[in-house]
Amino acid sequence: MPAAAVSPYLLLVLTTLFWSGNFVLGRAVHGEIPALALSFWRWAIALLLVLPLAWPQLRAHRGLLLGHWRSLTLLGVLGITNFNSFVYLGLRDTTATNAVLMVSTAPVLIVLLSFLLLGQRPTPRQALGVVVSLSGVAVIVTRGDWHVLAQLALNLGDAWVFAAVVSWALYSVCLRWRPAGLPPLAFLAATMLTGLLALIPIYLWDRLVAGHVLAINSVTLASIAYVAIFPSVLAYIFWNRAVAELGPNRCGQFLHLMPAFGALLSWLLLDERLYAYHWAGIALIATGLWLATAGRRS
Repeated sequence: MPAAAVSPYLLLVLTTLFWSGNFVLGRAVHGEIPALALSFWRWAIALLLVLPLAWPQLRAHRGLLLGHWRSLTLLGVLGITNFNSFVYLGLRDTTATNAVLMVSTAPVLIVLLSFLLLGQRPTPRQALGVVVSLSGVAVIVTRGDWHVLAQLALNLGDAWVFAAVVSWALYSVCLRWRPAGLPPLAFLAATMLTGLLALIPIYLWDRLVAGHVLAINSVTLASIAYVAIFPSVLAYIFWNRAVAELGPNRCGQFLHLMPAFGALLSWLLLDERLYAYHWAGIALIATGLWLATAGRRS
């Protein structure tokens, strides 16, 4: 079947499935693959796969790339270096279910940060959505026990994942400074490169000073291959094509599939259970997302 004949809706379902699988796998191998090693090798291999395809575009737009190196570096650090490294660090101490639920709040944080940084005032409905959705996050990270907030005893893994969500929301807001006229594949390769360059010294410190060594075996190789190919290269290509056909607002609604896919995969592969506080958090997050995004134009 020609690529053009594939439904963009199918591509969106596959994208959210691949991204959810990234969280489940990150949790499954957290004891075997150091977090920063997984992040570094994920993007190093993904860049090697994308670079041959993007190279003609990069050469043709080299003046545009050099003229916007600051914004590309910022986007690379926020979207590549920070987001994935923080997620994998968090998955050492929290469940894949919790992580994917918190990431599903990113659209609401984007609304909040757009107001704080760009002066884009949310409607009263959107503001209510922010409050409701963040209440859902609080329910999940405290396991439904509000005394945790009073004692400031949050799980470190949840804190790392929430930092990842904030970094992704900042990345999304800062996309307004993406160089106009730069093709999507060239933009992806450029942000991969800048994000990877920023990650190199952190990875080397983790490897040489902290002593977190990556053991080479079939499990680690297969895991790195999955995160490099599916949630990195294929998911970004699928997402970009779907957005081009359907628009960002309609595509953004498919991110709501991530909690369902994440919970299902965690139950099937990691034997993680869903508790009452998960369902309460899901309900609040879904309500907040609906309030914050319903009726917004693409």
